Amino acid sequence: MFFPKIYKFKKKLILKNNGELSLFWLGTGSAFSKILFQNNFLIIKSDTHLLVDCGTKCPLALNNYGSSVMEIKNYLITHSHADHIGGLEEVALINRYIAKLKPNIIIVKEYEKILWDYSLKGGCAFNEIIKGDYLTFNDLFNPIYPSKIKNSERTMYELEFKNINLKFFRTNHVPDSSKSWKDAFLSYGLIIDEKILFTSDTKHDPELIKFLVDKYENIQYIFHDCQLFKGGVHASYEELKKFPREIKNKIFLTHYQDNFKKFNAEKDGFAGFTKEGYYYTFL
Repeated sequence: MFFPKIYKFKKKLILKNNGELSLFWLGTGSAFSKILFQNNFLIIKSDTHLLVDCGTKCPLALNNYGSSVMEIKNYLITHSHADHIGGLEEVALINRYIAKLKPNIIIVKEYEKILWDYSLKGGCAFNEIIKGDYLTFNDLFNPIYPSKIKNSERTMYELEFKNINLKFFRTNHVPDSSKSWKDAFLSYGLIIDEKILFTSDTKHDPELIKFLVDKYENIQYIFHDCQLFKGGVHASYEELKKFPREIKNKIFLTHYQDNFKKFNAEKDGFAGFTKEGYYYTFL
């Protein structure tokens, strides 16, 4: 297993590279963090970039890194909490009325209507009337739909987006009473180029991790949701500590609270806490 090349942001965010797979973490904080940006990141490979989730603080984070939502052409959304979608209204409106562009958004078809009807429509639809009707999702975004993977034990989708392979899998995030992904509200994690597993938000689900690591043997690292207390709708630090050493060594913790410096993730066997403002580059 190769440890990724990890290096800090300098001067201006660059949205292309020499062909390696690189993740840039705009933020790593939980929904209620006051000192960290939210758990949103960029996938960068050659001349392709893709922003995974765009929370309320994401436009500010991009600005702090010398960029803006008008420079981001491709988006992917995992689920409908504000720290993952709260910046999308700004994306939609600033691109329509200032940049005069329509960004791509990679989205599972069954989730598109939920995102629009329950989160974006109120702030976006009623700004114009076109041919007697208000704006629609397709007026503001160019949706790209992954295809369902047939005969999968767990509902999964796949898309070859330019030079990046993306696989979506269902997660068990909310409500708190859901026992498995089958009775949970729609939320998705990602496998990127069959190298990187990003859980997005999920309760502790060791069966999911085992299933994916066994199925995709080339997974190098796991960026795993982690809250630093027990209970709720996220995997806890104490639960994740119970993973076998060979799994835990691959785990970078993300989506954590402001008191993370009280924990020694490396001593406890993890790869570490994911660092915001850093590139993680993989061979």
